[in-house]
Amino acid sequence: MGGNFFQKGSSHEKFKHGRPAISSAREKILWLRDLSAKVRELQAQGKTVVQSHGVFDIIHPGIIHHLEEAREMGDVLVVTVIRDANVRRGPGRPVFPEDHRAKNVASLSIVDYVAVVDDEMPFDCVKQIRPDILARGQAHAKRDRKIHNHLFHKERELFLAKSRLLETKGFEYITSDLINEFLDVLPGDARRFLDKFSGRYRLEDVVSSLDRARDLSVLLIGDGIVDEYHYCSPLGKSAKAQLVVNKYLNHEVFAGGAFAIANHVSGIAEKVTLATLLGEEDPREEFARSHLAPNVKPRFFFRDDGPTVVKKRYVDHYTNQKLFEVNFLNDAPVSGPVERDILDFLADQIPKHDLVLVSDFGHGLLSPAMVELIESTAGRLAVNSQTNAANSGFNLITRYKGAHFVCLDEAEARLSVGDKFGPVEDVACRLADILETELLLVTTGKKGSVGVARDREIFHTPIFSSKVV
Repeated sequence: MGGNFFQKGSSHEKFKHGRPAISSAREKILWLRDLSAKVRELQAQGKTVVQSHGVFDIIHPGIIHHLEEAREMGDVLVVTVIRDANVRRGPGRPVFPEDHRAKNVASLSIVDYVAVVDDEMPFDCVKQIRPDILARGQAHAKRDRKIHNHLFHKERELFLAKSRLLETKGFEYITSDLINEFLDVLPGDARRFLDKFSGRYRLEDVVSSLDRARDLSVLLIGDGIVDEYHYCSPLGKSAKAQLVVNKYLNHEVFAGGAFAIANHVSGIAEKVTLATLLGEEDPREEFARSHLAPNVKPRFFFRDDGPTVVKKRYVDHYTNQKLFEVNFLNDAPVSGPVERDILDFLADQIPKHDLVLVSDFGHGLLSPAMVELIESTAGRLAVNSQTNAANSGFNLITRYKGAHFVCLDEAEARLSVGDKFGPVEDVACRLADILETELLLVTTGKKGSVGVARDREIFHTPIFSSKVV
């Protein structure tokens, strides 16, 4: 539901020269439900309502021209501002928080009403507001051409219901270009890296690589994990034990581990097969299926000696700090009939896929026999093995040899070569040689990552995030 950071506008505004007379920007900002009701009221009075929808991070001449043209299309102009959580413009965006962006737009005399809205489903607010006209700018259309084409042609009923879509003709400014050119929204290392990268590669080269990946058939083998976050509020110290008693408030459940990875991969490749392990004691199969992308085809195997892996974190709702964690799992490697079923499935499916991804959390799915089969039959193999509280020191990447690509974090790399203090570049090179891999990537937290190429050239990639949550 769209939000509002200021008081709601009065329902008794009088119109002046065909427009509502509102005294301040603060009064123009409404909740989405109130804006929808206001639009129904205006339309009932015979007014033509025009809506513009976007981020509105910086009010520049291109925005002004767009809004002026939009205002001329009807009697009333409403603007929906995308909330911070749904802004898809890369690191450092939005520059200004949603309440500031809404107030900036509302300060313009040509704008009659404003609402801050969710945009997880693009343009969903248009279906709720149901304006007579949705005004789109040329710069917006150019950047989001695929969505723009859908709006004009194939799926306008899905996006816009009965609203008309019109394009403004003002001269073009793109906010993202202005921010990237004049504002330092990225860390210095990231800016220098991107400047160098753009000198070596064109945007078309990157897009072409992603387009080629779309046709790949990918087999992902890994531990599926159900991640639960239980939010609590401290009540006080227990009278009978040295601990703080907490009151349960609410909880969230996420599809993690290989489930999450499958969904990420499905955004790049159109054909994704997931092989993972559930437990007969607490299978969570319906949850897993309902949280996988439509183009992920799961193949679940069930062990009868344990549950599906569930990790419950208990979190202080005020500080957002984890209090403690409980894991429900049997991390002993599968054996017997279940192992044979998985081996038969892999032997059949690996040759049918262009790429095999292994995400080994060390929670019992990948037995030594499976690792051997994968290594000997995969045409292209990429591997990630994780060290965590349940397997620290016992799930090293060194159990895999000959993968084309290996990715792990710095602590896991150091454990694998037994080097706690040496330069991470040396650790990465030694590990790449041990694993006989073409490409190895070691993530180093806020420092970014260190890569080792085929010719053992070292390359560094900085972190792009300006904020880490």
